[in-house]
Amino acid sequence: MLRLTQDQRAVVLDKFPDVANLAVGALVFGQFLGSESYSLALAAAGIAAWSALIVITLVIAGGHR
Repeated sequence: MLRLTQDQRAVVLDKFPDVANLAVGALVFGQFLGSESYSLALAAAGIAAWSALIVITLVIAGGHR
């Protein structure tokens, strides 16, 4: 298991939600910028990536106790 110092944990907890938002933005909303048709599978992958990153953030925050 990865052991994080207090400062490292604070940085991860601050940045993981930002990464999650970038993933969902690129995979769900970024499709509107392209010339290809909208892909529900790609949108589902974006939502799954967002969910996974948020869960990882919550798990790391739970280990803070």
